[in-house]
Amino acid sequence: MSDSTAFSLLVVDDEPDLLTLYELTLLREGYNVETAGTVEEGWQCLTAGSFDAVITDMRLPDGSGLDLLHRLEQAGRSEKTIVITAYGSAENAVEALKAGAFDYLTKPVDLRQFRHVVASALGRSLPVPAPAKAAGTAAPGAARPQTAAASPSGAATPPVDRGAAATAAAPPPVHPALRRLSGESTAMQQVRSLIERVARGMAPVMVQGESGTGKELVARAIHDVSARAPQAFVAVNCGAIPEQLLEAEFFGYRKGAFTGANEDRDGFFQAAHGGTLFLDEIGDLPLAMQSKLLRAIQERSVRPIGSVTESPINARIVSATHKDLATEVHEGRFRQDLYYRLNVIQIRMPPLRERLDDLPTICRVVLERISRDADVSPAPTLSADAFALLARYGFPGNVRELENLLHRAVALSGGGVIDAAALGLGDEAFEESGWQALEAVAPAPPPTAAGADLPSDLVGHLDHVERDILVRALERHRFNRTAAGASLGLSLRQMRYRMARLGIHAGDLGGD
Repeated sequence: MSDSTAFSLLVVDDEPDLLTLYELTLLREGYNVETAGTVEEGWQCLTAGSFDAVITDMRLPDGSGLDLLHRLEQAGRSEKTIVITAYGSAENAVEALKAGAFDYLTKPVDLRQFRHVVASALGRSLPVPAPAKAAGTAAPGAARPQTAAASPSGAATPPVDRGAAATAAAPPPVHPALRRLSGESTAMQQVRSLIERVARGMAPVMVQGESGTGKELVARAIHDVSARAPQAFVAVNCGAIPEQLLEAEFFGYRKGAFTGANEDRDGFFQAAHGGTLFLDEIGDLPLAMQSKLLRAIQERSVRPIGSVTESPINARIVSATHKDLATEVHEGRFRQDLYYRLNVIQIRMPPLRERLDDLPTICRVVLERISRDADVSPAPTLSADAFALLARYGFPGNVRELENLLHRAVALSGGGVIDAAALGLGDEAFEESGWQALEAVAPAPPPTAAGADLPSDLVGHLDHVERDILVRALERHRFNRTAAGASLGLSLRQMRYRMARLGIHAGDLGGD
C-alpha cells in the first residue's frame, strides 16, 4: 500500500505473540513499525522520535496504557492513540476515550477491524470501498462534501509546545462550522471548545438539550471540524420512523428479502460509511431496536435484511436527545448498556433562557439570513420595544421558536423596523416569570392553602390539568401538533399519544 509508507507506528504490548501479530499485520499494510513491551520502553521510543499513532495494550507490567496517554497529553504530543482492552471492560474503554484516545479495540482483536481503526486514525482511505449511497434512503442533511481542505487531524488546532503557543502572533482562525453556533456567552464558548476537542477522535458523543436548542448544529460541527468532513453526514430522526421499518432503514436489505424488496438497498449505517451518523431523538427508539443498534455499534458491522453476511461499517456515532436518559434507563425504557456506549462524551446545549446575552447576536444573524433568502436589503432590525419584549420571554421552544417568531414578524412588518406588535406575543406569556415552558403556556395555579381539600381522584385531576395544557398549546400554535409538542418538549409521536389518551381532537377545537 503505497500511501502507507510515510506513517510510523508504535505498538506497546507485553505479550510477545500478540506483539508479533500486530507488527506483521501493520507491516503488510506498509507501515513503519516499532514495538515496546512496557510503559517505560514505549516512552523511551517516543522521546527518541515521533510517530503518527501509538497502539497500546491497557495492561502493561509497569503501568497501563492510560499512563502513556497522560504522558503524551502532558508533553503536548500529537500522536493519535488506540487502546486495546480486555473484552467487556467498558469502564476502561470509556476512561481511555475520555483521556484522549482516538478509539479502542477489545480482545480478542479482530484483525480486519484492527486495520480499519488504524487507517481511520491516520486519515487513510479504508481498504474496503465505501458502500454506495443508498438510493432513496438518504436522511435529511446527508453528505455534503466540503470545499475547504481539512488537515489530517481535522480542523481543530493540534497540540503544540506550550512555550510556542504563548508566543503565537494571533489565535487560530475559527472554523466556519463553529461560527454557525452563534453567541459569545460563556456557555457557548465552552460548547465550541468541547467540539474542537472531541472532533479529533472517534468517541461516541451524546448531545443533550431541550427541543430547539440546536443539537443538530452541534453534531454537524463535530463532523465538519473532524477529518471525516469530506465524507457523509447522515442525520436520522429516530422518532419519525415507523417501528416496523426501523431495521430496514438502519441496516438496509437485499432484493427479495420481503414483499416489495425489488432491489438491494443500503441503510443509514452504510450511507454514513467513513463519515458521521447522527441519531437525533435517540430516546424514542423502541427497546427491540436498541438491542440491534447496540450490536451494530459493538461489532462495527451490520447485516442487511435478507443477507447471510455482515458488512463492516466505519461511522462515528453522534446522538442527541431532549430526554433525561439516565431516568429512562432507571425506569426500564432505555438499555443501560447502550446508554453507556453512546454517552462516552456529553455536550449539553444550554436553553436560550440561560444565555440571553446571546439574544442580540442570534436575532441579527437570523434576520440577515431571512433577508438573504428573500433577496431583501438591508436586513430588518428590531425596535427597542420589540427587543425588550423578546428579552422578557422564556422561549420554551428555544432558538427554533425565536426563528419562527422572527420569520413571522418579518412577514407581518414588511421589512424595515420590526415593532413589538409584529412579534405576536400576548401578555399571557408574561403573567409569571416566563422562564419555564409550561408556565409560558398556562399560568401556574394558586398555591393550595393549608387544610384545603385534596383531589379525590388524583389521576383524573392530573389528566384534566394535562389536557388543559395541551389544548392551550394547540390553540396557541393554530392546532399544529408538531409546533405545540415542541413548545412543551414533546415529540410528534408523544403529542399524538397524549392527545389520543386524553381524547383531544383538533377538529373539535376548531382545527383542521
